[in-house]
Amino acid sequence: MPASFGVLLGMTLALAPPPPPPLPPLPALPTQPRPAAGTITRPQAPLPGPLDQRVGGVVVIGGMSQQARWQWQPASPGKAEQLWLPLEVLEGQLGVSSRSQSDGSVVLEWFGRQLIVPAGAQRSFNDEVAVEVAALVRPLGLRSEASGERLTLILDSQRLAAVRQGGRADNRRIVLDLGAPTWIRRERDGLSLGLNGSPEQLGQLEALGLKVRQSPEQLLLEPGRGQRLEQVLSLGAPYRIAVDLRGDGQAEETSPGGEPDSADLEARLRARLPAPLHWQKQVLTVGSQRVLVNAIRMDPRTSTLALQPLTSANGMQGLSSLLALASRQQALVAINGGYFNRVRRLPLGALRDGGRWLSGPILERGVIAWQPQQLPRFGRLRLEESLIDARGDRWPLLTLNSGYVQRGLSRYTDDWGRVYTALSGGESALLIRQGQVLSLIENAQLRAGQPLSPGDSLIVARGGAPMPGAPGDRLILFSRANNDLGDEPNVIGGGPLLLSGGRIVLDGARESFSPAFLGQGAPRTLVGSDGHQLWLLTMEGVADSGPTLGQAALLLQQLGLQEALNLDGGSSTGLVLAGVHTVKGRGVAGAVHNGLGLVPLTSLPLVTRTLPE
Repeated sequence: MPASFGVLLGMTLALAPPPPPPLPPLPALPTQPRPAAGTITRPQAPLPGPLDQRVGGVVVIGGMSQQARWQWQPASPGKAEQLWLPLEVLEGQLGVSSRSQSDGSVVLEWFGRQLIVPAGAQRSFNDEVAVEVAALVRPLGLRSEASGERLTLILDSQRLAAVRQGGRADNRRIVLDLGAPTWIRRERDGLSLGLNGSPEQLGQLEALGLKVRQSPEQLLLEPGRGQRLEQVLSLGAPYRIAVDLRGDGQAEETSPGGEPDSADLEARLRARLPAPLHWQKQVLTVGSQRVLVNAIRMDPRTSTLALQPLTSANGMQGLSSLLALASRQQALVAINGGYFNRVRRLPLGALRDGGRWLSGPILERGVIAWQPQQLPRFGRLRLEESLIDARGDRWPLLTLNSGYVQRGLSRYTDDWGRVYTALSGGESALLIRQGQVLSLIENAQLRAGQPLSPGDSLIVARGGAPMPGAPGDRLILFSRANNDLGDEPNVIGGGPLLLSGGRIVLDGARESFSPAFLGQGAPRTLVGSDGHQLWLLTMEGVADSGPTLGQAALLLQQLGLQEALNLDGGSSTGLVLAGVHTVKGRGVAGAVHNGLGLVPLTSLPLVTRTLPE
C-alpha cells in the first residue's frame, strides 16, 4: 500500500482533455501589457486557406535541413504574406530570442525588431508551437523559396565588420559587428553563423579563447576548453551579435573532423566505465518504415552508474540544453525527459527527485519510478492532494508545481522557484505556513511576483474558484499518490505508457492524448526494461519523420522489452554520450526542461547510494 497522509474526499473538478503537447494556451489576463514603441503585435489571424498556401515538412536555413512543418502564403492582391514556422526552428536555426508574458503571449526579438504573438495566434504543428513571423523577418532581409516539401529561408552571407569585447565587467562578452542580419544556429556547444571574416578577425576571435573554422558560407565558433556559451543575443542599431562566455564549463569532445565518431564514442565509454554499459546502434524495420534505433542498456543493480533525474538548479521555470543538464550532474549518458510547454517553459508532468515532488503528475499519464541501483517500475500515476478546513470540508488541489493550468486550486512551493508569477487571468492565492493561512494574495501581487520561502505553500485559485480559507485559518494538507509508484524516491512522467508485462498497453485516450498526436510519425525518446536491464532509447526515421507510437511499441517488443514509456519526442529528442550530443531530434538540438541521466554513484548524495558489492 502507498504511504498515505490522508484520503481525497469531497468534490472533484473535471479536467478538460488537452491536445498533444504543447498543452493549450493559458487564459488571457484582463489587462494587456503596453507594447514598446515600434513593436509589432500579431493579430489573431486564421491559418491560410488551402487554395493559396504552400505546406511542407523540411526547412532549410544556411544549408542546414531540419524536419519541421511549415506553411507559407505568399503575398497577393488584398492578402498579406503569412509565414508560419515552429518556435523551435526560429530559436535554433535563426537565433530568434523569445520570452513569454503572463497573458500567454510570446515576445520574439531578432536584430532589434520585436513581434508580440498573442496566445490565440499561436498554433500547434504536430508537437511544436508555430507562430506567424513574416512581419518580423521580412523587413530584415529574409527570403523564402518553396519546392515540394522543402522551404528554403535565405539570408545573404555577411562580411564580419569588426570583433570587439564589451558590455560586461568580466570581459567575457564578445561582440561581432555586422552590416546586416544573418542566421545564428546553435551547433553542439558552439555557433554556426552566416558570416565571413578576414584572417585578422579570425585571429582576434582565437585570441579571445574561441575555436574558429571558416568555410565559404559560414563561420563556426566553439568555446575553448574550460569555457561554455552562456547566451547569444542578436541586437539592432547597429546590427551585431553578442556572445557571452562562462569560464566554468568544458568543451565537449569531438573527433578530429569536428563531428562525433560513433566507434570512438563507444570505445571511450567502455574505457571509462568499470561496469558493462552496452550501446547498440541499428536500423530496424516496422511495416514499410526503417527506423534508426540508439539503445543504451545496463543493469543498475551491479553498475557503478545510477539512473538520475536531470533538472535545472533554478527550479521548474525555464529550459536548458540536454548537454548542460548532463554536465551539471556529471551524467555520462543522458536522454531528454518529460513534456513541457515550450512557450511558457514550464513542466507538464511528474518530476520527483530524492523523495521530493518538484512537479506533480497530470492526467494520470505514464511514469517511470525507481530507487537507486534498482530496476525501474512503470505504470500510470495520479497525485491526490487536498486541504481540510476546521469544519472538516475538503478542498481538492488539482496540480502541484505545474504549468498545466485549469480552473480550480493548485499548489506551489519553493521547488517551483524563488518567485511565483501569475500564469492566468484573475488569479488569487493563499499563503500557508505551518498549516496556518498567513495572507490572501491579490491578483496584482501575483502578477508582480510572489516570493516563495522553504516550507510555504501557495494555494492559487483560478477561474473564479472559491478560496478554502482566510488569514488566520488553519488548513491541513493531505497528499498521497494513487498507487505505490508515487512512493519511490525518483519519478519522471511522460506518456503514453507503451508496454507492460511484454504486452502493448498503448491507450492514448486514457492519458488524454489526441488522435492526431497518436497517429503522427516523429523522432522518439523512450525508457524501458527487459526485466534484467534498464534501456534508454531514441528512434529516428531513416527516410521519413519517424515511427508512430504504435510502431515504436512494436519495435520495443522486437528488442525484447517488457516495460516501456514514451517520453517527450520530436525536436526534444536527444541523446548525450560522454559529453557529445549524438542524437538531435529533427537535426538541431532543441531546449528541454528535464532529462534522465546515468550518473556515477560517487557523485550522488550519500543518503541515496550504496556501492555495489
